[in-house]
Amino acid sequence: MAGHDPPVRHTEFWARLDHHLGRSYSRTWAEQVVIGDLDHRTAKEALDAGVPPKQVWEAVWRTLELPASER
Repeated sequence: MAGHDPPVRHTEFWARLDHHLGRSYSRTWAEQVVIGDLDHRTAKEALDAGVPPKQVWEAVWRTLELPASER
């Protein structure tokens, strides 16, 4: 159930992004790709602004068009 998903922590967010993009590229991607769903901020800017990692991950997930199993 979507309302009962466990929260995504910062470490889990980075691990997921590393898994999909590779550790070195994931950091660059998170600092450079502006995501409309994050009020036109990058993932890093959103995290730094206090947006919950789960919300940031969901926006990244949609942007990268990852499979539902990776949500």
